Amino acid sequence: MKIFQKKLFFLALFTLLGFLSIQIPFNKLVGSNVSFTLFDFFAPIAGAFLGPVFGIASVLTVEVVNNIVKDAPWTQGAIIRLFPTLFAVYYFAATAKKGSGKWILLIPILAIIVFIAHPEGRKVPYYALMFWSIPLIAYKFKNNLYLKSLGSTFTAHAVGGAAWIWVFNLKAAVWQGLIPVVIAERLLFAAGISVTYILVKHTLEYLASKKILPKLEHALP
Repeated sequence: MKIFQKKLFFLALFTLLGFLSIQIPFNKLVGSNVSFTLFDFFAPIAGAFLGPVFGIASVLTVEVVNNIVKDAPWTQGAIIRLFPTLFAVYYFAATAKKGSGKWILLIPILAIIVFIAHPEGRKVPYYALMFWSIPLIAYKFKNNLYLKSLGSTFTAHAVGGAAWIWVFNLKAAVWQGLIPVVIAERLLFAAGISVTYILVKHTLEYLASKKILPKLEHALP
């Protein structure tokens, strides 16, 4: 199978698996009617296997098609929800190779600035500084799967949080109350992403060894 054909094959495969995973709810986003799903574990790792471009294309396709199939209204929240995971995909992919993708670190930095620029955000600057500095720190340990996953999920959190405060004007007390929720949630997300990566990696390797699927390179050993 030629390289481009192989990429298209795995793009289709990951898109299908992503669509299936997005049907399985995990929990609800506080302050909205949006549910997290197992797709939030699966989506970031697409960048490791497909690369940033194909990974983002796969994830965005899943999100858009899912909204269309469910006839979900294109509300402000729904539109905002499309983008954070794409940055998580890129973070996961960009940290795969030495010296590449450092621009992704600008995203959490910009998110911190945007959050604190909001009147309510200025009352709780420690919320953004505490959480959205994590991708910057995790980048230094990008060969560690769990820390890579933690940086990825907090990059998504940064993008979503910076947009959410401006669109919905959540009060400072809400953000303060979210701190223990975010800690527990994102630690679990990072674990879920790590476990999902390992499962997908070994499954693909096994199927490739049995000549059921072509061999696919991945980002981590």
